[in-house]
Amino acid sequence: MVLYGRRRCGKSRLLLEALKGHPTAYYVGDEREGSTQRRSLSRAISSLIPGFDRVMYSDWEALLDRWAREAPADAILALDEFQYMAACSPELASLLQKQVDAPREKPFRVVLCGSSQRMMHGLVLDASAPLYGRAREIIKIGPLAPGWIRDAFPSWSTQQLLHAYAAWGGVPRYWELAAQFKSTGEALHRMLLDPLGVLRDEPSRLLLDDKKEIAQASSILSLIGEGCHKLSEIAGRLGRPATSLSRPLARLADLGLVKREVPFGTSEKESRRSLYRIADPFLSFWFRFVDPKRALIEARQEGALDEDLRRFFPSHLGEVWEELSRASVSRLTIGRTRWRPAARWWGPGLDRQPLELDIVALSEDGSRYLAGEAKLQVRAREWPTVVSKLKSRIARCPVLDGKQVVSAIWCASGRGRRRDVPTVSVADVLAALK
Repeated sequence: MVLYGRRRCGKSRLLLEALKGHPTAYYVGDEREGSTQRRSLSRAISSLIPGFDRVMYSDWEALLDRWAREAPADAILALDEFQYMAACSPELASLLQKQVDAPREKPFRVVLCGSSQRMMHGLVLDASAPLYGRAREIIKIGPLAPGWIRDAFPSWSTQQLLHAYAAWGGVPRYWELAAQFKSTGEALHRMLLDPLGVLRDEPSRLLLDDKKEIAQASSILSLIGEGCHKLSEIAGRLGRPATSLSRPLARLADLGLVKREVPFGTSEKESRRSLYRIADPFLSFWFRFVDPKRALIEARQEGALDEDLRRFFPSHLGEVWEELSRASVSRLTIGRTRWRPAARWWGPGLDRQPLELDIVALSEDGSRYLAGEAKLQVRAREWPTVVSKLKSRIARCPVLDGKQVVSAIWCASGRGRRRDVPTVSVADVLAALK
């Protein structure tokens, strides 16, 4: 079995919970030399095979051969952070392949777990990898769906949950750390905006797991965080041809760190109108706010940081709310209709003026379109204006011209909703995204 994915998402915790009650030799790999790691692993195995650690194993083959001979029939060898072990001992993957393939009366049961998605692909998932095709189960662990955040903060209001998701995304370890504080603002100050904060350098650790070219990946994410969303803009700021960035951006997308957007109804192959955005709320916040404020953070200028955060966070929150709103469309029934996945639309309107719609989707049967707007707050007196502006945008949108359109508003907070326009709340979105 192979378990892999981004760090902090609970792979090790999930593995330990799943192995409870099973005879298991569990070992966490590190960057020490192979001989030192063999001694540590042999001590872990000795809990199942007494005396296993009394022998010095000159190589991995000797250790694995003895485990295969003497381990109980239902025993499991669980190697966590396997990428470190393989980096120190490149032969290890092939030796495991040999053990898995060898004919024997009892199965060779092994679980490989790792945070480096790039290395795990190279060792197990790529067609040329030594262990390719051997795994009976391959599970990729990513951030949790947004709706699960209520379980992490059960006493918080829906507004507080929205703020928390905008700060931490769906990474359960971040939720666990943030739950120690009274509010998201306090948690941000203690964990990110303090020079000694536990998540202060988290993106660097995350990139270190998967990228050989950390400086380039960090530079790309930083530029996107600053507002460079077009490939030409990113390339111009880096002083490199745009063609040289296709592969680095594709790798970041494969890791779930960057996403490429094209307007609704546009082919995925369309490159001229595509935009790049940071896919994870936590990383988006870090590269948009924390990274540019390093000097203030190091100088502990808390007053200036507070003021800047008050000005910045609403715009970040608005973008996260838009993303959540779009993600909820295919999970909700709106206007008595089920919808396909939604996207943004942007471009020149029918009047040739710039136009953008937050949410556009096609019904499951292809007969109707949905067009909506995501708003952080709508006061009672503002509803007529909000609805009127949305309908005006719909009338000017080329892809909706002459189509049957259902309009809707995703409203994070406010009162006085209109009966003639479906409205979707934070509670609705979180319930759908679970």
